[in-house]
Amino acid sequence: MTTKPTALILQAYGTNRDQDAAEALSLAGADPVLVPLNHLRLGKRHFLDFQLLVVPGGFSYADALGAGKLLALDLKAYFADEIRAFVESGRPVIGICNGFQALVKAGILPGNREQGMESSDATATLTFNAKGHFECRWVSLRPVSQNCIWTKGLSETIESPIAHAEGNFQTSDQSLLSALSSLNQIALTYAHPDGSPANGEYPTNPNGSLLDIAGLCNPAGNVLGLMPHPENHIHPHQHPRWTRGLTMGSGLPLFRKGVKYAEAL
Repeated sequence: MTTKPTALILQAYGTNRDQDAAEALSLAGADPVLVPLNHLRLGKRHFLDFQLLVVPGGFSYADALGAGKLLALDLKAYFADEIRAFVESGRPVIGICNGFQALVKAGILPGNREQGMESSDATATLTFNAKGHFECRWVSLRPVSQNCIWTKGLSETIESPIAHAEGNFQTSDQSLLSALSSLNQIALTYAHPDGSPANGEYPTNPNGSLLDIAGLCNPAGNVLGLMPHPENHIHPHQHPRWTRGLTMGSGLPLFRKGVKYAEAL
């Protein structure tokens, strides 16, 4: 029998849907462990004790100074070396919603510099939605990157809910945007239910993100950040139209990809 890969799910003040992520990982074949950030700071647990890392959604530290900003400062101030080692070992990492915001603002994503922690939210960030208000709706996602270990081989449109006010991916560096495309780092894009591009149309693209970006990976492909919540569509009954037979587009295959990759390491 193969041993299940263990997945570290970070917990900070204000994070939520961590239990949902744990259920998704369990169904995908992993052994999820929820660990408060303070336990890692005190050395009770260590990042490299695990084969997979999840930074879940929510409103960490009440989103003071901006969504995910204080959590990003924690990651940079206390765990930069450990996270760099984790990423460079090739282990899968996923940041969802607030987790995505934290990964970007910590410089872990897009990760286009020589070292994974050296990117800066001065050139890439997730900012206020173009419509200026909180968005809570279901969206369709088109898997794009065949470099990202989380999306490689996926072709079916993924249906997921979103719940964010700052999910608008923007960059001040046009060369970075070109690099994201050329390096196959655009992992997921907002799309119509049939998979056709959103082309910036609201509400198909709910926040105004450049190139309809819903999720990004690092150049190596093992770190994924995305704004929607695939962990909230892992059972047919979670889809709002499941009673009408619309149960397609589960987010579970995304987690299975990450877990399968962790198993092979």
